[in-house]
Amino acid sequence: MTALRLYFPHSARAKPTRFWHRLSAPQLSTYLLSAARRDGIQQALLHGVQAGYLPGNKLSRHHIESTPSHHPLCIELIDAEDRLRKFLHAHAEELRHVRAVLFRCELAI
Repeated sequence: MTALRLYFPHSARAKPTRFWHRLSAPQLSTYLLSAARRDGIQQALLHGVQAGYLPGNKLSRHHIESTPSHHPLCIELIDAEDRLRKFLHAHAEELRHVRAVLFRCELAI
């Protein structure tokens, strides 16, 4: 098993794929979760970040009424390493500004 974490700002948008997306492009988080499901990734989670920062940005804190556009989000995908690498390659255009971290997991049984 391997975990892939994708870090990006809350305001990140996916590339428009439909006519209506040209009016309002989908959020990158929604796009990635749907793409992971379609590609058969075993598990996908969107982690709610309370506070943090991404490279080049200042510290941001989540607030229920308003979230800064640069506030970080994290999506974690869990599957076999080769499937996660295929996912990265297949969605490289959408992931060009995303920080990706791959963790090899070991089970102690």
